[in-house]
Parts: sequence; C-alpha cells; structure tokens
Amino acid sequence: MTFDAEISRLAQSIIVEAVRRKMLVVTAESCTGGMVAAALTSISGSSQAFDRGFVTYSNRSKSEMLGVQKELIVRVGAVSQEVSMAMAEGAIAKTGADLAVSITGIAGPVGGSQMKPVGLVHFATALLGGKTVHSEVQFGDLGRNEVRRAAMEHALHMLLDRLIS
Repeated sequence: MTFDAEISRLAQSIIVEAVRRKMLVVTAESCTGGMVAAALTSISGSSQAFDRGFVTYSNRSKSEMLGVQKELIVRVGAVSQEVSMAMAEGAIAKTGADLAVSITGIAGPVGGSQMKPVGLVHFATALLGGKTVHSEVQFGDLGRNEVRRAAMEHALHMLLDRLIS
C-alpha cells in the first residue's frame, strides 16, 4: 500500500521520533480499520517503535480487546469522547506501550444521526503514566474514503504532537 506524501512524512517523523525517545506506539482504530497502523508500518525500521494495532470495529471488540466497559458504550455511544479515551487507555493497559492513539467515528455514508452526523470522529492519545488527550473533529460528509483518510492524517498529527511536546 502506498500513501501520499503528507501521510508518509508524518509516519516517518513519528517512527524517527519514537525510536529516538525509545518509545513504543500502539493504535486502537475503529472507523479507519487499521489505516494508521498501515501508515506507520509502511516505514522501514518501524518495528523498533511500533508495537501493534487493534482494529476494534464492533462494540464487542472494543470491550473484549481494549477493556472498554460495555455500560459506557451503551450510555454514551461508541462514537464519543469517553469511548475514544477509554480505547487509548485500554491499548496502553493491554500492551504496556508508551503511546497510544485511538479513533472512533462515523465515516458514512450511513450510520449518522442528527446528534452524531456522518464525518464526526473522536480521537484520543494516551501516554503511559501520563495524561490522555481528546480531540473531536467534524469532517463533514466528504465521502467514506475521504473521512477515513482525513481521520488517519489527524491521528498521525496527534501522535507526532505527543512525541515532540
């Protein structure tokens, strides 16, 4: 799989910085279906910094693989700040990695509602022993592939920001 120049630049920067800091990165992805992990592992030498990726598309997988409480998903919905943060924190807890990013959203064209429209994506980064940071982006109804690509790019920016801050 090939990525455009911006995605490749971001992924390269993340791997270089994570290796320099001796940090392991993990992903927990829903609507992007592993695209962030794919971008990171497209970089030669990424095995020094990338531990694994979780693709937790279903609510059940979010609970089983990442430890997200079923009650939380029922209460606030899978596409929410709380679930994105629980996904990132769960990825750290399950792996012991240093840095995690999570993505959960509605890529469309179906699945949106007035409260949670197509293009709404929640992100979180969690740092081992540190703070979890949330980001919510409403990309709009750009089309499924474009929402997913934009979400991948945003997640990569969040990872890089956490590594260099």
